Amino acid sequence: MFGIKKDPLERLKTALGGDKVDTSIVQRKLYSYDATPIPVERSVPSAVVFPEKEEDVIKLVEICYEENIPIFPRGAGSGLTGGAVPTDERGIVVSFERMNRFEIDKDNATVTAQPGVVTADLQEAVERIGLFYPPDPSSFKYSTIGGNIAENAGGPRCLKYGVTREYVLGIKAVIKEGKVIQTGNPILKDVAGYDITKLFVGSEGTLGLLTSAVLKLIPKPPTRSTALAVFNSLEDVGKAVTSIMTSGVFPSALEFMDRDAIRAVENYKPAGLPKDAEALLLIEVDGTESAVSQQISMVSEILTKMGISVSVAQDEATTQKLWTARKNLGPALGNLKTGKINEDIVFPRTYLAEALPKLREIAKKYDLLMVVFGHIGDGNLHVNFLYDKANREEEERAERAVDEVFELALSYHGSITGEHGVGLTKRKFLRWQFGEAGYDLLRGIKLLFDPKNLFNPGKVVEV
Repeated sequence: MFGIKKDPLERLKTALGGDKVDTSIVQRKLYSYDATPIPVERSVPSAVVFPEKEEDVIKLVEICYEENIPIFPRGAGSGLTGGAVPTDERGIVVSFERMNRFEIDKDNATVTAQPGVVTADLQEAVERIGLFYPPDPSSFKYSTIGGNIAENAGGPRCLKYGVTREYVLGIKAVIKEGKVIQTGNPILKDVAGYDITKLFVGSEGTLGLLTSAVLKLIPKPPTRSTALAVFNSLEDVGKAVTSIMTSGVFPSALEFMDRDAIRAVENYKPAGLPKDAEALLLIEVDGTESAVSQQISMVSEILTKMGISVSVAQDEATTQKLWTARKNLGPALGNLKTGKINEDIVFPRTYLAEALPKLREIAKKYDLLMVVFGHIGDGNLHVNFLYDKANREEEERAERAVDEVFELALSYHGSITGEHGVGLTKRKFLRWQFGEAGYDLLRGIKLLFDPKNLFNPGKVVEV
């Protein structure tokens, strides 16, 4: 006599425990969104699963692979390209918020962290013992290590210290059929075989589910200094960046704000920035006290000789005020228009002087309000087109403008993304960057790890 086939969600509840599998409509709807500012393809999932240990992840992948259930991994939901958004109502969202433990190995200068660890919590803990985890995405106060690894997160400090990929020494992950892979070790040199560790970083949950990672730590810089440079010409910004980066000074951060960004943040929460300026740079150097003093003086001298006004923050309160203004840009832009498309393109630094005015030309062509800011020291610019959501024609103009922005970046040998990832919103542009042969390789890698296309299907590459 044949038995009645058990419901897949009931199988999950039995295997994991009912408190880890939530099928309530409230939770399912809450976890159907992330922070993506534009409408994207999305569905309400059939359940939200909250694993608490690696064994839970193994069981849920085993069942999902047997039952052909799509799996949508989620960190804090702070991504901006739809990477954590479920796109199939049969699927489940896997939230790692309960897997939030980490262990510091001070002697080896490493930390082993579960995916749900909040980035700021880890940074504060290692800094208390004199160590440093540099990657600092703007969402660091609530984004998670798992999400940072999935997106290969960046941030202002990544100019000097590198993005998340540079700090992941090894991972444990669950791939097809519930198989567990472990790559790397808490060591700095390891050239055995293909670098699967780095392949997972930036894979946006499309290859498997991360259960832990070994992260590299470095000594905490003892001091820092910040300078504010004010520009009357947009073209001079690119020239100034090149002059600084070829001077022998290596800033820990080099941030850019254009005129509309300055005005937006001053109208939101005044910080004393010059609203009549064409652009500004925030320049931070860190290290020993003597080195910092020498380097900030060198930067000031370079810019002053170019006719650029420079002021150095004299105390921590002024420094914090400047950086708070930079971090307030996101909410400040929300006050300008109801809709926003925020793209994080990358240019080689040598082309910035040419590219910045061309971005303005695109905005003018489509009659759009555009705000540009970002990590200009490594060529990573955040180009924001603002529009009225109620005006479909204006929204369509913004979408066409974005296509031209990506074309511009690629024409200068740049990239369609420096830290936000591909997700849903940039899928079609990935083929532009990689070409057909490269794109086929990406698809092949995806299918090797996930032949049923159940891990975050529809994201990054289409299979």
